Amino acid sequence: MVSQKKQEAVEQLAKEIGQYPVIGMLDMYKLPARQLLEMRNKLRGRAVIKMAKKSAIKLALQKHKSKGLDQLESRIMRIPALLMSNENPFRLARLLNESKSMAAAKAGDIAPSDIWVRAGPTDLPPGPAIGELQRAKIPAGVQDGKIAVMKDAVVVKKGEVINDVTAGVLGKLKVQPIEIGLNLVAAWEDGTVFDRDVLFTPQEQYLQQLVAAHRNAFSLSLSTGYATKATAPFLIAKAHRAAFALAVEAGIVNKETLPIVFGKAKAQAETIAGRVKLGEIMAAKPQEEQAQQ
Repeated sequence: MVSQKKQEAVEQLAKEIGQYPVIGMLDMYKLPARQLLEMRNKLRGRAVIKMAKKSAIKLALQKHKSKGLDQLESRIMRIPALLMSNENPFRLARLLNESKSMAAAKAGDIAPSDIWVRAGPTDLPPGPAIGELQRAKIPAGVQDGKIAVMKDAVVVKKGEVINDVTAGVLGKLKVQPIEIGLNLVAAWEDGTVFDRDVLFTPQEQYLQQLVAAHRNAFSLSLSTGYATKATAPFLIAKAHRAAFALAVEAGIVNKETLPIVFGKAKAQAETIAGRVKLGEIMAAKPQEEQAQQ
């Protein structure tokens, strides 16, 4: 049986959810406390982060089932939290992207991309550290009394687990390869849930898709003769050209076709006249030859 205290907590959470038009589902797994505090400060006045147990979040969402908020239940991850805002979901996603920061790697982290260590001097004095760099597959030597990376090197490839040796070396070299930010799994607005892959699609890609869709729709409208405000002028022009060509071919005379039809008739008449003249010449030639004989 759910305790009175838990029931009150669920009721309070459901009440808070009902005060916002946009509800996001976050996964707070491995988000350091310092970064969480920074995120809260950056989002102040624009969004509220509410952490609660999975069971409490599910019960609170169920109380808004009529609005479709229960759809977020399937998006609950390892350490869930709710992000409540008045912002548009896509604007909220961009805001979270802009709020990300870089952090040092820890043993067990997954490399988000190839992690490079660039050639050049370091602040490390000669000593055991040079062996640590070499164990992390970083070509190192001593230059001007300091350890130096001799050439660019990939120490961890994208998707690989960062071990403790490599994590320690990256920390000493002040390489911060881990992007820290709020992991927005999905966002609900007005009955629709937008998943992460939709929310974080670059604006430029949406624009390209919109332009391509308009171009394809325009071409389809023209080919099928479907008249719209955009296609009507082109369809009328196409029909006019077809009607003009048909009138010329059929010899129909009007204000527009008159010069073409008359010109065509003149050309035909001249051709016929030329052939008649040629025939007369050819017919007269044998008579001339007989007279000469």
